[in-house]
Amino acid sequence: MKKIMVATDFSERSDRALRRATLLAKRIGAALFLVHVVDNDQARRIVESERDMARRLLHEMATTVKDVDGVVCGTRVVLGAPYAGIANAVEEIAPDLLVIGPHRRQALRDVFMGTTAERTIRTVALPVLMVNASPAGPYRHAMLTTDLSEGARRAARTFLALNIDREAKVSILHVFDAPALRLAMSHAMPKSDKEHYLEGERKSAARALSEFVHFTGIGPITQIVYHDKTTPAQEILNAAKAGGVDLIVIGTHGRSGLARFFLGSVAEHVLRNADRDVLAVPSTMA
Repeated sequence: MKKIMVATDFSERSDRALRRATLLAKRIGAALFLVHVVDNDQARRIVESERDMARRLLHEMATTVKDVDGVVCGTRVVLGAPYAGIANAVEEIAPDLLVIGPHRRQALRDVFMGTTAERTIRTVALPVLMVNASPAGPYRHAMLTTDLSEGARRAARTFLALNIDREAKVSILHVFDAPALRLAMSHAMPKSDKEHYLEGERKSAARALSEFVHFTGIGPITQIVYHDKTTPAQEILNAAKAGGVDLIVIGTHGRSGLARFFLGSVAEHVLRNADRDVLAVPSTMA
């Protein structure tokens, strides 16, 4: 990883993203690029004023990063809609990783429009790190998630190639379904039969995950299977909390397909509800 781009709106959320990106860049020797998007759907005088102010603020931030952390840091001000401006900057700078802060939680608007963060993740073809927690040091435990699809295999390989934190523990989670327990008559099944059936499904899921890990070439890794008691997304969040995970790695496409991703996927739910960092990796990447 040679270039890390940080999208900032100069908020406290963006400050968290910058700090995490700086920690990563310093550890691996990558260059940073700070990008701010000025909405150009305003009066020209306002756009020019905001652009000039953004340039000054970015320069100050870049100088601090260079002087305090010793990290080479470039800046860029882009005119346009927030997510489109970020996407344009990605094309121009060609970073290996985009780092952003969490979205503003505006419930009604998010439902109908999607957040800038989510629209950015849908648009750009590179890993996007959403920094939800205040960075206190290197990551300690990164948890990959998989639906055992080829897309998930590519996402896992992309994450490992980024080499975000060599010292971190890495685990992989597969949330499995137990379809018989969802049948209308399942309530009539004796408890012992349910437990026996669920244990069989758990063992089957563990074997499938082991095969996935082997053929993906991930190497030695802690393997975890969770039963889908609620929803796959909620079980991912539950597993992250139970395991002390500080980085969740999730593919943005899988068996659910492109349509479901836009209508409300596992990835979208995790991104909206996680209280820890989430790395969204396009499963379409080689």
